[in-house]
Amino acid sequence: MSAHAAARGVPIAVTRFTATTRTAQDAAQQIGCTVAEIVKSLVFLADGAPVVVLCSGADRVDESKLREHLGTKSVRRATADEAKSATGFAIGGVPPFGHVADLRVVVDRGLLELTTVWAAAGLPDAVFPIAPAELVRLSDATNADVT
Repeated sequence: MSAHAAARGVPIAVTRFTATTRTAQDAAQQIGCTVAEIVKSLVFLADGAPVVVLCSGADRVDESKLREHLGTKSVRRATADEAKSATGFAIGGVPPFGHVADLRVVVDRGLLELTTVWAAAGLPDAVFPIAPAELVRLSDATNADVT
């Protein structure tokens, strides 16, 4: 994940905590920011293909909006095993980029309204700050209203 960012000219400053940052609430408490500033990296299966959705920790993904944006017939949350297989990371530590395979990534437009957001860095106790525009660029994401 850090190598992916560095190769694109963006150094990532990962912070690890003694307590978990698995949930948006846990991460916000450890960092000292709002839940809205936490990036949730959620894995969905769209017509069977994995898709990573990045949204604010304060929001919930609307699967019908996601399905419409993707132009697919079906969308559902991936199981923990499916998410790990698709990304190479366990739920609670899935980073927004640097997955084991190139995955389609969608960033909810609500994240773009923030100055800095905090995303998972591959472990359940590690996060990093990033500007939303860099998050979109590094994840090669499309923007959509999916919450």
